[in-house]
Amino acid sequence: MANASSGMAVNDECKLKFLELKAKRNYRYIVFKIENQEVVLEKLGGPEETYDDFSACLPADECRYAVFDFDFTTAENCQKSKIVFIGWSPEVSKVRHKMVYASTKDRFKRELDGIQVELQATDASEMSLDLIKARAV
Repeated sequence: MANASSGMAVNDECKLKFLELKAKRNYRYIVFKIENQEVVLEKLGGPEETYDDFSACLPADECRYAVFDFDFTTAENCQKSKIVFIGWSPEVSKVRHKMVYASTKDRFKRELDGIQVELQATDASEMSLDLIKARAV
C-alpha cells in the first residue's frame, strides 16, 4: 500500500500484469500512470504490437512509467529478451508531475521484480531502439 516516503500506493493490477508479461509474455508493453496518489495501469500492448506502437502511446506532455519486453538477437545469433523499464518525463510536462514521478520511481520499480534494463527519457531519442539494444546486450 502507500509508502511513507512517497505517499504513493501501487495498484495490485500493476504487479499482476507485470508478472503476466514476465512469465507468460501476454503483453509487449505496459504503461502506468499516477492517479489519485496511486500507480495504476493505463495501457496494455498485446504481443503483436511493435516498439513504434509503444512509443506512440506515451503522451507528449505527461510523465509515465512503462515496461517493454524487448526481443533481440545477439552477435552470436542467440534470441534474447529483456524487460526494459522506462521513466518517461517529457521536458514540457508540469514540474510538479516530474517531481512526483521522480520521487516514486524507485519505490515502484521495487514492486516489479525482473526489470533488467532501465532508461530515463525526456524525448523519443533517449529511448530509441538502438539505445535500448546497446543497454540490453
